[in-house]
Amino acid sequence: MSKIPLNFREFPEREMKERAQALADHLRQRRSVRDFSDRPIPEGVLETCLEGAVTAPNGANLQPWHFSIIRDPGIKKAIRVAAEEEEREFYHSRAPEDWLDALAPIGTDARKPFLETAPVLVAIFQKSEVIRADGTVSKTYYPKESVGIATGFLISALHYTGLATLTHTPSPMKFLNHILGRPASEKPFLLLVVGFPASDCLVPDISRLPTEEMVEFH
Repeated sequence: MSKIPLNFREFPEREMKERAQALADHLRQRRSVRDFSDRPIPEGVLETCLEGAVTAPNGANLQPWHFSIIRDPGIKKAIRVAAEEEEREFYHSRAPEDWLDALAPIGTDARKPFLETAPVLVAIFQKSEVIRADGTVSKTYYPKESVGIATGFLISALHYTGLATLTHTPSPMKFLNHILGRPASEKPFLLLVVGFPASDCLVPDISRLPTEEMVEFH
């Protein structure tokens, strides 16, 4: 494989600190939203965010992800029906009591109207194999970690542009393969709900642990 010069830009120390603080402050404002407006996303915004997401580091550069973008009302309806069926099973029989207790302050239940209200759903799949440029099939390496990093890139980019998101993970999610026609070799990773928050949107008043309780320097 040929190599090219690194396109790297270094900043003065003061600017580095200012940029780090500005990004930390911005990300601190991000919240998961469950009350969405049906207002459409401006053309090109989501597409450009996806261009950034697929540059994420990944195992052996095999890019083990697939992003299905859903705007069609009929498909969103089908996804909501299937997701709510799984969620009813989760809340009524599958979830252990301690998990339900942990969810109680957030106020979630089996109803997921945002799956139809939000203008866009992004179904993210994790590939167990890919077809190389020469036509051969290769297994993927560290696919879960790779797809997780790409998803984080996408969520951060969407927040940076002024859009709200929700990571939704009904379990199991095999219905996404069926509805979206994806092969069995692709495992649904999560369903990302994207759009503008409703004008009367409220979010839980949660607090986060101090950074020093979660980070250790050696």
